[in-house]
Amino acid sequence: MLCSPKMNSMQWKNISIRFQLSILYSLLLVTLLSLFSFGVFVNTKNFLINNTAVRLKAQAKPVIQQWLYLNREIKHEIDAGYLKEKAHLLAVDLTSRDTAALVLDKHGSILATGRQLKEEPVPVPPNRSYYEKSLSGNNDVSYTERNNGHLFLVVLIPLRKAPGSPAVLGVLQLSTSLSSIENILIRQKTILIAGIILVFIAGALLGLWITTTSLKELRIMASACNEISMGDFEKRIKIPKRNDEIGRLADAFNYMIGRIKDLFDAQSRFVVNAAHELRTPLTAIQGSLEVLMRGAQDDPQAISRLTQGMYREVTRLTRMCEQLLDLSRIKNSENARRERINIKKYLEDFAQYAGIIAEGRKLTVTGEPDLYISADPDSIKQVLFNLTDNAIQHTGREGIIIFDCKSSGDKVKISISDNGSGISSEDIPHIFEPFYRGDPSRSRRRGGTGLGLTIVKTIVEANSGKIEVISKPDEKTVFTITFPLS
Repeated sequence: MLCSPKMNSMQWKNISIRFQLSILYSLLLVTLLSLFSFGVFVNTKNFLINNTAVRLKAQAKPVIQQWLYLNREIKHEIDAGYLKEKAHLLAVDLTSRDTAALVLDKHGSILATGRQLKEEPVPVPPNRSYYEKSLSGNNDVSYTERNNGHLFLVVLIPLRKAPGSPAVLGVLQLSTSLSSIENILIRQKTILIAGIILVFIAGALLGLWITTTSLKELRIMASACNEISMGDFEKRIKIPKRNDEIGRLADAFNYMIGRIKDLFDAQSRFVVNAAHELRTPLTAIQGSLEVLMRGAQDDPQAISRLTQGMYREVTRLTRMCEQLLDLSRIKNSENARRERINIKKYLEDFAQYAGIIAEGRKLTVTGEPDLYISADPDSIKQVLFNLTDNAIQHTGREGIIIFDCKSSGDKVKISISDNGSGISSEDIPHIFEPFYRGDPSRSRRRGGTGLGLTIVKTIVEANSGKIEVISKPDEKTVFTITFPLS
């Protein structure tokens, strides 16, 4: 028994969404319609009963006036004796085939009953709690009571010494059967229940149709996911243009698949490029070892040349491994050391250091003073060094490298530009990928690993920034780094 709620929850989760929505929609519709029907039923019942009570009071008023106040001989307030004398005539005059009348004194005793014929109804026994309210002077006392299996309306009218007098001598009780009203209410209840059932059935069918139509695109998405899971990354969700949640989900899904495809392509290129980068030094080392094994060990000059070549290749492999480890460390670092840096002063200090490796190239620093960013100074220095080294590789000895910083709203833009050979438009989308090089031969001659710009992008993003590049071949290249203004 303790597991039944969990079982019910699991069973509910196994039902399709369209059936869940249809059930919830139907239950909500039935609940609202039931509340409305209940309100209509209660309002109708109260209206019919109150209308009957008003009718009885209207019928009784002229009779009371006639027997108690107009036909009396004494021209002053009536007393208990006069009420007792006229009680029988009053009760008889107010009794009919559907109404029974009783006259009670102020002690609750019956002074007279108006029933004389068998066809006339039997009066409902007085209810002490209600006639005491009427004796207190309340003119609006009425209630329903079931007697002998039938429902009756009882109306109590206080009998006063004079019209408007606060003194009450007794109570007139009028009771009438509500059988006809009960029959009306039973028919209304049947109609309302039948209406609720019909609306529930119609609502369930309509809700199922609406949800089936609305969720059609979700089934298309599920089918597309299955095809994509089989490796078809060209698959896209094609549905009519929609501006609702499903339309936005389809757009987001297509964008996600595009990004996943790009990541897989980048991963494939990474594997290919990494294998190519590793194969070159390994091939060189293997070739050197084969020469040594064939007898070159007897030639000291050959041994020296081959061992130096193998050392260079091993050094390059070591540097490549260290840079890959740096990439992993930067990506997994959550708490980078941050300091508030005056970026122009930082660029000026770095330009003096970079002048040593510039080999005659002109380094210039421009921009706005007193701009601050929050970043790791050592990481930013590595970014600037890699970008400067990249500019030096692609710029002649008469080249110019410009460091600039300026504010842009709540951002700081740092740019490193050169007037070198530039980057082709085909290479720009891939230059930040690991091991990608637009000119492999030249980069490899300088001992590069193809990881410099990848490290730059990773460091910039780790410091809450972003990097962009624009380039025109044989004219200029501009790397722009954007950081939040501190």
